[in-house]
Amino acid sequence: MVNQKRAIHFLQKLISINSVNPPGNELAVANAIAEHANKAGLSTEIKAFSKDRANIIVRLKGRNPKKPSLIFSGHLDTVPVGDNSWKYQPFSAVIEDGKVYGRGSCDMKSGVAALIEAMIILKERDEMLEHDVIFVGTAGEEVNCIGASLMVDDDALKNAGAMVIAEPSNGRVFTTHKGALWLEIKLFGKTAHGSMPSEGVNAIVHMSELIERLKKFTFSYDQEHALLGKPTLTISTIDGGVKTNVVPDQCKLTLDIRTIPDIEHAQIVEEMEEILKDLETKIDHFHAELNVINNLPALENEKDNRFVQLALKTNKELNQVSVEEMGANYYTDASIFSPSLKIPIIIYGPGNEKLAHQPDEYVDLNQYIDSITYYAELAKRFQFKEVVA
Repeated sequence: MVNQKRAIHFLQKLISINSVNPPGNELAVANAIAEHANKAGLSTEIKAFSKDRANIIVRLKGRNPKKPSLIFSGHLDTVPVGDNSWKYQPFSAVIEDGKVYGRGSCDMKSGVAALIEAMIILKERDEMLEHDVIFVGTAGEEVNCIGASLMVDDDALKNAGAMVIAEPSNGRVFTTHKGALWLEIKLFGKTAHGSMPSEGVNAIVHMSELIERLKKFTFSYDQEHALLGKPTLTISTIDGGVKTNVVPDQCKLTLDIRTIPDIEHAQIVEEMEEILKDLETKIDHFHAELNVINNLPALENEKDNRFVQLALKTNKELNQVSVEEMGANYYTDASIFSPSLKIPIIIYGPGNEKLAHQPDEYVDLNQYIDSITYYAELAKRFQFKEVVA
């Protein structure tokens, strides 16, 4: 039985901590988790890596340390609040109509809190599992997955058998997600007085030519993924110019490219470089620089993986949800963990993923409580040898 009062209070405490990234401030979240988990008799280890930034490990020990561990994971940072007004203060964790509001309530402090509460329930029930259950709380997922990158080689993950990442999935099991390739393209021109534009090279005008090419860009791999659909390209930011009366000598653009498992990121980079080379041959004084600023592969599990099937079956039995596999358009720390650990990873968490990064973000409290039950039950069922991939 879930201690709802305690679980909700813990969630509100996490939401009330401002861990907007940048700068992160995940250490404060880690300290709150450690305090809560230590009271319940779980062992914790905070791994600070810079001022106010840290990962955390919480461990529920099993009988047999040789058995593969079940890893619970979630990130401790959030995206910024944004410029739009909120109905409630973003860090007030106000409860209304069965929902708790605040930045990170959905993405993903409710998932983090639920994982910890599930471990506490197992501890309180004296459920001596054969295997360890280990929570890995990471910093920086919203920017560059730095926390996961630092944790990949940690001893806590040496015996990992499977992983659950508690990103918002609206109570469904996601078994795959898109990758992310973020590119920065800088164009360089030459300054001149605004009254004598012919004396300069206008980087913004050149950028407009590039944008026209990008609007027509098509991926060389044109098949559609069964769960993820097609890859996408978004022109996300643009910045250029010095002041109104100066011909701009620089302009910078960033691209957010979301990929499916069969697409090689290196191929996309090569195609972008070809576009830039072509423009250099056709436009006088066109000069470009391309940089990769984020490179995270898509997640895909092996077909008919036993842990994935267990996760789907458990959700069906507890919540009357279809066993159909689903995919997420967003990326997670699985982009870091999966290539290194080579274990099955599923995504399951409270909160509607469409509310992530939105003003007035919230999580339904009934869904939050249900997810605690799900995590605890999945951990119990994982102990049987036949379900470990």
